Parts: sequence; C-alpha cells; structure tokens
Amino acid sequence: MIRLGVNVDHVATLRRLRDTPYPDLLAAANECIAGGADQITIHLREDRRHIVDEDVARLRKHVKVDINFEMAATDEMLAIALRTKPHSICLVPEKREERTTEGGLDLSDATRNAFYARIAKETAAAGILPSFFIEPSRKDVELSKTLGAGAVELHTGALCVAYQKKDGTRLDKEWSRLREAVKAGQQLGLLVHAGHGIDYDIAPELRDVPGVVEYNIGHSIVCEAVFCGLKEATARMKRALQGKHK
Repeated sequence: MIRLGVNVDHVATLRRLRDTPYPDLLAAANECIAGGADQITIHLREDRRHIVDEDVARLRKHVKVDINFEMAATDEMLAIALRTKPHSICLVPEKREERTTEGGLDLSDATRNAFYARIAKETAAAGILPSFFIEPSRKDVELSKTLGAGAVELHTGALCVAYQKKDGTRLDKEWSRLREAVKAGQQLGLLVHAGHGIDYDIAPELRDVPGVVEYNIGHSIVCEAVFCGLKEATARMKRALQGKHK
C-alpha cells in the first residue's frame, strides 16, 4: 500500500493570516488521520511563516502516526530534529522570497554536500530516517545515496504543471524523468517518495509509476477540504492514489 503523508502547513497559514488561535493544527492533523493519512508532514521554515516551534513539539507528542519533518539544512533545524525525533526528516531547499519550495536540493556544491551528509549521519544515528528532496534525476538519486540518505523525495512540480497545462511534449519528458529516478532509487536500495503539486486529477495516474512508496501532499487536500472537510479530502486523495478517481 502507498503511504500518504498530509502536509498541514497550509492549515497553519490560515491561522497566521490573522494570528488567531484557530484553526487548531492538532485537530486538523487528527482529521487527516481519520481520513487515512499515514503520516503528518510539517515544514518548520526559518522565518516561521506557518508552522512554529510549538506546533512541532505538540504534534510530535500527540499525533499517533509518523511525523515527517521538512527542514532547511541548518544547525538550528538539525538541533530541533534531534531533540524532537520525528519519524523522518526531509532536507529541502529554502528561500525566504519564495511562496513555496520551488525545486529539489542543489547537490553541486561539495561544501554544502558535506553538511547534508553530516545531517544524514546524525539523524540516522538518532533513529530518524533522513530523506533528501531532489529533482527526479538519476544523478541526484545517486548523489543522495552517496551522502547517506535513506530515502529520496522526488520533486513532482514540473510534472504536475505539465499535466495541468496538457503540455504533451513536456509531460512525456517529465513522466520519463520520474520513472528513471524511481528505478535508480530502487536499484540503490533507497525508499522512494514523491511530492509537490499533486492534485486529484494526476494522483490516479501515478499508479503507473510503480516503486514510489510514499506521497506527501498538502495544498490540494487543504483546498478540497474547503468543500468537504479534511477527513473526506484525505480519504479522497487516498483513493485517488489507489487509482480511483474521486
């Protein structure tokens, strides 16, 4: 069965818009779990624009499924991860001016890669699964393995944009890139995850890419929840990932 991680950052964004105590993030997470979420994903950004430190501690204490902690590669975030001990961490690139994560990690710099390797080593030693959020390329998959990742999360943003725009040429290319990266991950013994931009239309098509064991999805689920609630929105995505249109 494919695991579904629901990213609740956008629920926290609603709270931040007016700095209210609602919506309650733990209640939101529990609704997602009731709908079939296998884990809750949160991104504690350096600017704390949505998830804040208290959320991390509270969800880790009370949520009954795995916590996937998305984080920039900084000493501060590493210390929080080691203190909180989520099920997994996912290293992501982070820029203050971006609205959301725009792509995978840049693995071209040796100094930065050495720090990624240190994070992977220290988190793995603490019993935390280290994952790298990367572009769907064989080269980046292989580098991630070399640097100590136990899993890779493949960035599906370009694929999803091509799907939404019905750009057949680009879509064929992106499907091929994804399949090749998944195959490379399997060959290297990595857990292969994927996420970013996945909606209810493309989700059933992802069944044609065997080998991905986990999808982390947030924005489309929270948007769907406007009409049907988080529990049902999560259940619909779970069904979609099983190849069933909602």
